[in-house]
Amino acid sequence: MDEIRVLAVSNEDWNEKYRIPEYVSLNMLTDEVMNEESDYDAVFISRVPSVEETEYLKRAVKAYTLFIIDSTELSFTVKELFRMRKGLFFPELGVQGFFDHEIRNFHQMNRGEKINPQNFIVSTGFNGNVTWKGYSEVELDGDFGDQYHQIAYWKNTIPISKGQSLDMFLEFTKSDDVMLILSVTQYRAGQVAQFEQRWDFDKERLKEVFCIDNLNANGNLFISLKAKGSGKISVKGLHSRSSRRGYGFFIPGGEIYKTSSGEEVFCYFEPGDMKPPLNVYFAGYKKREGFEGYNLMRKLGCPFLLISESRLEGGCFYMGDKEYEDLVKKIIKKYMDELEFEGNDVILSGMSMGTTGALYYSPDIRPKAVIIGKPLASIGDVATAELYYRPGGFPTSLDALYHIAGDTDEEAVKRLNDKLWDKFSAADYSDTVFVISYMIEDDYDRYAHDRLIEHLNSAGAKVYSRGLHGRHKDNTSGIVYWFAERYKQIIRDEYKRTVV
Repeated sequence: MDEIRVLAVSNEDWNEKYRIPEYVSLNMLTDEVMNEESDYDAVFISRVPSVEETEYLKRAVKAYTLFIIDSTELSFTVKELFRMRKGLFFPELGVQGFFDHEIRNFHQMNRGEKINPQNFIVSTGFNGNVTWKGYSEVELDGDFGDQYHQIAYWKNTIPISKGQSLDMFLEFTKSDDVMLILSVTQYRAGQVAQFEQRWDFDKERLKEVFCIDNLNANGNLFISLKAKGSGKISVKGLHSRSSRRGYGFFIPGGEIYKTSSGEEVFCYFEPGDMKPPLNVYFAGYKKREGFEGYNLMRKLGCPFLLISESRLEGGCFYMGDKEYEDLVKKIIKKYMDELEFEGNDVILSGMSMGTTGALYYSPDIRPKAVIIGKPLASIGDVATAELYYRPGGFPTSLDALYHIAGDTDEEAVKRLNDKLWDKFSAADYSDTVFVISYMIEDDYDRYAHDRLIEHLNSAGAKVYSRGLHGRHKDNTSGIVYWFAERYKQIIRDEYKRTVV
């Protein structure tokens, strides 16, 4: 396990008071430590810090990782720090137990992965029908027999370290007459002849997230699917995420919301200094599950909300049925309400696929600013470009077309394009600033910038835009630099804040 960095603010040396695991590096807060600008994975406070120490802690403490011993006096500055960093009270008698059993949950591994159906190998002994639906789903239809047999397996194993836990679940549907078992076998690293551990999950256990807790040795997990009965099985993906055992998903405090059909939205909220603006950042296309933009947003010092999803390979443009879209809006408004912010206290932002989320939900939030890089707006056109301009470059766009619009014909393309533009065109943007950086020869959505300018001019919005030569995947560093600098400028100009 990688080193976990802990800071303690105490009148006693915790290195002498407690047994510290070998993978934990514990520092006591001193003047020397405060001269080093660094983040910690967990921070404990058991005495009242000075004003100078508190200012240092505001920089060093990440949200959801602050623990205050319940016997500690709470000064005004400590109470303020507690609110800003979503702190938790902690009993002094529980500190040793926390180091023994809980501190490992504050590891720096933020790995999350959706293993898509293209890695799904159907066993040669299955004689039924197999239907592949793009990269998003594979359907098996037939008689699986009266006894459990392996019908498929995933060709890539999943690495797991000693002391690591993985949250896993299978995204699937099946006929009532079909019974399934997901079998997880751990082999010791470098060996395949003898397994270390095995877990079998069936019936109700497959409907929820299950945890693989590895206390034995470094190794790899081999996953197979067994079935019996007759009917259909549809597999959409196998999810594997580094577990924090109740302290959040992906990073401490990370949340997962689900619709009734199991579609997920990931979010992470950090209060910052609890002053406007709330910076909402939609992640772009990413094969790894988790969040994007954490370091950029945290450096701004403002409250921020990260939103991500992985319904398809890399995401699905944050659009879906009414329940899904209402869930995204509910998440944003939940944290606006917690901060007591209005729409003009919010900035929506994102790059590439994330720009679709920022644009699509802007009429619902009516933010002060929308900051986007490499905009994608006509998602139907993004999909058709796969045929004419960008063959094989972005197949997820075709899956998104089918998933959102229900088909892949010309009418479906138009429906998907209109889904954003009809909503966007009806919005009032007279008090909203748009900052757009785009690729002049973009091969994903060639007319996104021009159409945005056309709509925003008629809406009376203030627009700053800058084009860079290249296709959609070119010069990302230039887009990110301009995106970050304009973000700071908007915060300075619109909120009169100092941003370095």
